Amino acid sequence: MIYTYKNTKIFYRYVDKKSEVCNVYLHGWGASYESLYFCKDYIQGSSLFIDFPPFGKSQKKVKNWTIFSYATMVVSLCEHLKIHKVNLIGHSFGGRVAILFSAFCRSRVKKLVLVDSAGVKPRRKLSYYWKVWKFKMRKKFHMDVSQYGSCDYLALDNDMRKVFNNIVKTTLDDFLPNIEAPTLIIFGEKDKTTPKYMAKRLNKKIKNSKLVFIENGGHFSFNDNRYKFLKELKNFLL
Repeated sequence: MIYTYKNTKIFYRYVDKKSEVCNVYLHGWGASYESLYFCKDYIQGSSLFIDFPPFGKSQKKVKNWTIFSYATMVVSLCEHLKIHKVNLIGHSFGGRVAILFSAFCRSRVKKLVLVDSAGVKPRRKLSYYWKVWKFKMRKKFHMDVSQYGSCDYLALDNDMRKVFNNIVKTTLDDFLPNIEAPTLIIFGEKDKTTPKYMAKRLNKKIKNSKLVFIENGGHFSFNDNRYKFLKELKNFLL
């Protein structure tokens, strides 16, 4: 199905089982709803899966969006579908969206699950700032900068690079204490994209939160040990 939000076409799949609470699945950057679609076969209740633009089957061109745009889009879609109570399950970038939804719409969120979630301020080494300085100097003097930037960044067009930069520069630490919903934090023990210290900081700053590490799991911990992930998710959402 397609929902139009501020002239942007959003693809979603809604499995309506008439349950009081809907499980809303929010995928990571560069992925699509399909990355978490397996959950519908194991987790009871209604399920809503969304493709964040420009990924999956949603609109490919987006301009001037921020992380707040993505969060308000999810809220708007839930209102459109008359979904009043949700469990939010957010992976990586989807975790950023889930954090803001939970902080601003506290009465609507029954439970929150953050899987290898981004959002907290990263620790930076001196080498990072050196690389940023070199990038700025090369750009200033119109030199080639194609080697600079993550794979996620380099795969985007210019408009989406601006969106991406805005998102990664927006840290959400200050919003974490506003989350009231019981929260499960699941991280891969060997996640290098969102390392363990981020999981521990989420756990420290979110009241009533539980932290679970998946042994030998990476950034896609739900794929590295699906049995463990589903067991933790099912027990938490019961």
